[in-house]
Amino acid sequence: MHGAHETGSARLVVLGSAGLAGGFNLIGAEVHVDADAATVEIVLEQLAQSGDAALVLLETHLAHADGYWLNRLRNEGGRIVITELPPLPAPQDYAPAVDAVVRAVLGPDALK
Repeated sequence: MHGAHETGSARLVVLGSAGLAGGFNLIGAEVHVDADAATVEIVLEQLAQSGDAALVLLETHLAHADGYWLNRLRNEGGRIVITELPPLPAPQDYAPAVDAVVRAVLGPDALK
C-alpha cells in the first residue's frame, strides 16, 4: 500500500494481475499486484476497520472468490463499494453481474 491514510479519507484500492492493476498506479490508486483471495480478505478487513470510504476494484477471479469480508461488505453497501474489473486477455467475454439484473428488470434486449 502507498503511504498512510487519514481516517475518513476516500481511497481507490485495486487488486489484480500486474498487467491490469499496474496502470492504476498512475492515478494514485493503492495497488495490490497479483493478489489472491486471502489478500483480498486482509485488505477488506483493514478497510472495514479504518473508517475510510473506498472504491475497491477486483479482477474478475477475485471478485468471484468467496470470503467473509468480501460477502459482508458487498451485502452492507455504504462507504465501501466493491466492483469487478474485466480480465485484460478477454474483455469481450466479460459480463458484469449487474447485466443479469438489468435484463431481469428491463427485458432480454435491454443491453443490446
